[in-house]
Amino acid sequence: MKNRWITFLSGRVLVKADGQGLELLLNKLSRDGIALWRVKRFKSGAMLFYIPLRDIHKLRNVARRFECRISFIRGEGAPFLCKRLIKNSGFLGGMLLFIILITVLSNITWGIEIKGANPETEHKIRKELTKLGVSIGTSHFLNQDLEKIQRELTERVDNITWIGVELKGTTFHFQVVEKTEPKKQEARSPSDLVATKKAVIEKLFVEKGKPLVKVNQFVNKGQILVSGTIGNDEETKTIPARGEVWGKTWYQTQAEYPLQSTFKVFSGEEKRKHALQFGSFSVPVWGFGKNGFKTYEVETVIHPVRFLGWELPLAYVEQTERATEQYDRSLSEKQAHEAARELARKDLIKNIPEDARIDDEIILHDEVENGKVKLTIYFQVIENIAKEKPITQGD
Repeated sequence: MKNRWITFLSGRVLVKADGQGLELLLNKLSRDGIALWRVKRFKSGAMLFYIPLRDIHKLRNVARRFECRISFIRGEGAPFLCKRLIKNSGFLGGMLLFIILITVLSNITWGIEIKGANPETEHKIRKELTKLGVSIGTSHFLNQDLEKIQRELTERVDNITWIGVELKGTTFHFQVVEKTEPKKQEARSPSDLVATKKAVIEKLFVEKGKPLVKVNQFVNKGQILVSGTIGNDEETKTIPARGEVWGKTWYQTQAEYPLQSTFKVFSGEEKRKHALQFGSFSVPVWGFGKNGFKTYEVETVIHPVRFLGWELPLAYVEQTERATEQYDRSLSEKQAHEAARELARKDLIKNIPEDARIDDEIILHDEVENGKVKLTIYFQVIENIAKEKPITQGD
């Protein structure tokens, strides 16, 4: 019989026939269109053969006309398998429940290990991880991806320069590199304090050395501010000069700001979609249909499913579609002028020392050209202008 695998779906029965007139029985079955295959005859005269499950009643009706005994050995195929599964449904349900339970537990955080951090830094990291939703007992599906966790921790914890994040099985592993503040080493040789740039002295604080300048005095770059040579005409000695000399310095900055600008902003509307991904094939679970937004941005987070530490070719995909809209902003010349000044200030702050402060600002040039406000600003800054310079033998 061709395509016997089809009979597996519909079901088949192994039949044993014994008695007189077996050949007549088989001929009659064939004439009635009942399929027979794998016919086998024993020395005792009995026969074994398969018939489709649907033809059992026909076989019984035909067998009554002949002097033979019919017995059914076993049933095979999908109908009988389903019957056995229903009969053993408790065992099957328990096995499925066990697999589901193991899969769920394999995707829950059961450990967090942090290496390379001192106890104080480790405590800070654990607090921030709790805020990010990473704690023992939470599902991996609810966590952010590893790159986002790494970026958030680097931004939130001040005293780390780098942190590595790795998820092994059900445990998060964090490798921390802390910031090392360089120790200020004492000068091993005598030195002066000299000016790093042109300035007008604002104030002095000298720990060691002889001051050579006064408040409101103008100094040039490289000029000695505090001498490391002390003593009188009869006896002198050189020491490492220490102190701070604050002076007024000047910076010129240019900035421009458009009167008309266009922004893309989120409207607040969003649609979430959930799906199961098998390799490259995705099956939607929730959030069907189109979002109806004219323009939108898509953020996709893929949570791989793990089973006993192994990553399965199955993933839970969470997709967020956020509606966007175009916002046209129009500023007056005064508003654009203030925005350009603020932009110039921020640019200046990036280029001056952290302990410096802006003392005054003067606008040298102000014009509107090609739809933009253009400014040239002169800033006066108070900063420490002293730096050490070793005293050489020639000095």
